[in-house]
Parts: sequence; C-alpha cells; structure tokens
Amino acid sequence: MKVIAFLALWVTLFHQGYSNSLDTCVGRCGNGTDNSFSCQCNTSCERFKDCCSDYTDVCKTSALSCKGRCDEQFNSQNKCHCNSKCAQHQNCCSDYADLCDSNGGGSGGVITDAEIKSLSEALYALDSNKASSSELIIDPQALVHDSQTSSMTDLSSGNLFQYLNEEVLFSRPTYTAFLAVLDNYNRMTGQNEDFSQQQLAEQEDFVRETMANTELGRELFAFLYTKGVYASEEEFLQDLKMMWFGLYSRNNNKKDSSGFEHIFAGEIKGGKVSGFHNWIQFYLLEKSGKLNYYSHSFNGPWTSYPDVLGMQFMWEGYFKQVGSVVIGCSPEFDFALYSLCYITRPGKQCHLSLGGKKLMIQTYTWERSFYGDGKKYIGSAFPATPRN
Repeated sequence: MKVIAFLALWVTLFHQGYSNSLDTCVGRCGNGTDNSFSCQCNTSCERFKDCCSDYTDVCKTSALSCKGRCDEQFNSQNKCHCNSKCAQHQNCCSDYADLCDSNGGGSGGVITDAEIKSLSEALYALDSNKASSSELIIDPQALVHDSQTSSMTDLSSGNLFQYLNEEVLFSRPTYTAFLAVLDNYNRMTGQNEDFSQQQLAEQEDFVRETMANTELGRELFAFLYTKGVYASEEEFLQDLKMMWFGLYSRNNNKKDSSGFEHIFAGEIKGGKVSGFHNWIQFYLLEKSGKLNYYSHSFNGPWTSYPDVLGMQFMWEGYFKQVGSVVIGCSPEFDFALYSLCYITRPGKQCHLSLGGKKLMIQTYTWERSFYGDGKKYIGSAFPATPRN
C-alpha cells in the first residue's frame, strides 16, 4: 500500500511539474502553435486568446532584451538575438554585451568600447596614405550655429578645397580603386542601379585593394578574426562586399541604393541630399562646379589630417543641411572606420579615438531587406558631430 501511495504521489508531482513547464513562454517566443502545450507564445495567441500567462512579459516586454535568453537557439521570429553569432549578423539585442558575456571580450567574446578605441588609434597610426598639409589645403570660411544650418544661405565666397595634389594622391592604388567605383552611381533614388560586369569587378577590386592589400585593412581583419567575427579573410572580404555594395530599395521599390552609394557618393531623396559623407566626392563635385559650399557648423579638434567638418552645401539644386565628413583620410581609413563601427555597433553610436581625441560615428542598419543568413545591409553611417 505504501508503494502504491508513493507512486501516486510521484506521478502527481511529476505531472504538476511537467504541466507548469508547459505554461511558460521562456524559450518559446515566436514558436509555431503546438497543441501539446497548454498555452501558446506567438502573435496568433493574442487572436485566439490562448497565450501563456507570461507571454506579455517574456515575449513582448522583454522581446528586445537578452534577459534570460543568452545562448538561445536562433529563432527568425525574434526581433533581436542573444547567441554567439549575433555580432557577426549584426542583430544582437542592445543589452547582449552586458548580459551575455562574462569574460568581457576574448576570442568569440563581446567587443568592448575600449577595444574599439584602441583599434581606431591603431588604424589612425597606420593611415600612411592620408593627405599631408602640403598635399591638401582647405578654407572652411563661415562658421554658423546649428540654428542657422537650415537657412540655405551661401556665406562663403570661395571653395572649401583650395588645393589638392591629385598627381600624388590619386595615383595611389587605393585612391585609384575608390575613384573607379565612385562614378558608377545615379544619384536619384527611385531608379534602378544597373552595373556592368566591369563595374562589379571594380567593387571587388576596391574591397580587396583597401582591406587585403593595405596594412590598415589587414589590421582590421586580424582584430575581427581574433574576436571570432570572421573565420577567414575571404569571408571577411565577401561580407564587406555584400554589406556595402548589395542593392536595396529606398524609393519606389527599385534597387536604387546601397551603403556605399549612400555614404560615399551621396543620393537625392525627398528633394534633398541624403547621405554624402566623403571628402573626395565633395572635392570632385566642387572642382567641377556642381557643388557650392555654403558654410560649416562644426570643425573638429584635429590640427592635421584627418579632420572632421560638418558642412552646409548645395549640390546642383539640392541642399544638405549638415553633411559631416572625415577630411584628408585615405579611402581605406574611411572604409575601415565605418566598417569597424557597423560590424561592432550596428544601429548604435560607435565611440572612437583618433590621436587621443574622441570621435563618435552613428550607424544605422537597413531593416527592410537582408543578405546571406539574415544579415543587414548598411543603411547609413556618419561622423556624429555635436551639432548633427
């Protein structure tokens, strides 16, 4: 009799414990309907009134947090992720670094702000192709308060760029590769970009020339490799190519844009300049008479190149209220800095150090289409000056 009573009690307790495990959404958010569970944890449960009691807290309130989710399996229904691959795919929840890594870095670990600042200083020191003060001369002229940046008033009588030694700078391989890609775009959004085989090859050449054939690019790869972001240099290069040059639609459902076009070449959308954060493109358009420099609202603390300016200008009838640009750096430095920030801080502020002085770059992910296994294209990135 005692044996029977014990077994009955054990079965009851086991059943209670098992049933309780079915009445929670922990680890189940976004899963399909499963009738073996007593309640559900997906958006349909709201319609059918069969959500688990903790559905709101676990699947909605905490949907953007890694609390209780570290090292969970990938679920495409989740808005952000908390596993070791999320950094590579640029889809970690915002608190992943704080909650899911106990080592504070290391192989495959979270990349800290201190590590990013240290690497940015290393890249700054390695930029041997940057312009010298004798190779590039600028005249910022009118400085305006941020309240005046929308006035569309030309307050500078001369060009921003007074002199550039094209013969020296533009003959260098990374500049040559950059210039070859820069003129391949239609600035108007809403119109398909259609690349020839030669232009596609120029994209490939630019990535390899800047990231594989320079010490600066190899330093960036070495860092990301040791952090477990990439398993090989080829994976790194191909991901950069897709991340930067993969096409998506900003307007009218046309394949009209990419991270590279938006940031380096500039675009026109909604009757104004969009993107446009590269000094070489600015120089070329100003030299050709297609761009008129009006003023600047920020001038960085650097006394040599690269420096940072926040500028107002008109590009053939279209105005840019604040276009922030790293001036005088090499194409590989620009490309590496934005890539570092996007890979490690997608959709966030990225804090850097250049020559002991602080710089912050704001990155944005493109949320409407993806490449590879759910990776996000670069939407935008720019030096976020205090008045941007």
